[in-house]
Amino acid sequence: MYRLRFIPLVLLLATATRAAEVTNADGNTVIRAPAGKSEIVMTTTERLAGAIHSLTWNGKEFIDSADHGRQLQSAVNANWGRELRNETYNPTEAGSRLDGAGPRSSSRLRAISAHGGELRSTIQMAFWLAPGEKSGDFAAYNDRVLSEHFVTKRVHLGHNELSQAIEYDVTFTLPAGEHHTHVVFESLTGYMPYEFSKFWKYDAASQQLLPLDDGPGEQPAPVVLSTDDGSYAMGIYSPDQPAPGFALVGYGRFRFTSDRVTKWNCVFRVTNPQGVPPDYYSFRHIVKVGTLDDVRAMQAAVHDEFAKR
Repeated sequence: MYRLRFIPLVLLLATATRAAEVTNADGNTVIRAPAGKSEIVMTTTERLAGAIHSLTWNGKEFIDSADHGRQLQSAVNANWGRELRNETYNPTEAGSRLDGAGPRSSSRLRAISAHGGELRSTIQMAFWLAPGEKSGDFAAYNDRVLSEHFVTKRVHLGHNELSQAIEYDVTFTLPAGEHHTHVVFESLTGYMPYEFSKFWKYDAASQQLLPLDDGPGEQPAPVVLSTDDGSYAMGIYSPDQPAPGFALVGYGRFRFTSDRVTKWNCVFRVTNPQGVPPDYYSFRHIVKVGTLDDVRAMQAAVHDEFAKR
């Protein structure tokens, strides 16, 4: 299950203060490593405050990075003690909606390092909506653009003997001084080019990938998106799923026809009527890229690995 540690409020405040004193780093980095018949190359950009802009394998781009929302990234949606609404209190790693396709992010990069096949970063997330903006009929709950929510990630190319698997660990800092009874951690999402049009779910009993309808939304099985011919595919798995009390959801898939983009995500929920405590919330993921057959085999391997623990 996800790791939650109680951290005294004074320590959380001190951590946020120290992070705020760090000068913004250059967010332009590249990591790469051999992966099967090719290599995986991942790129972050200063435009996205250090969020992942590109992931390529065998010459194919797996990420549709059109604005400041369509990346391989993380986000939070919280209720601020009110009804939970999509995007109305929505710290987002790569930036805000108003950043559009522009050259700058409202999020702030606090630290980043990239060596060989490993990337580490800490980003102070901007709210997706600016004060006064609406998502549908509902106005933003936040009263500022830059949140006090931080996301730290560790990305490592390769997992054990699986060179085409990517370890992706994320820690969210839920700050003191906020009152939320329901927090949704979109611990990882991948927006993909529209040609990744086939949706699949992994069936552990048969160790096969089964067709998955468009939904949209979540269901409990790990998700894979592939091109029509199966030459390229990306899958998501978390050994921390399912979140306690939410066994029927966790992995989402979405097709946005008008925007010509598809998406998968991994989602965890924390609820507490007395208030979700400020703390560090950590989640593990393994992302797999390759052909559809490659991804199926890797999913079977990681499922068996963690089932034995």
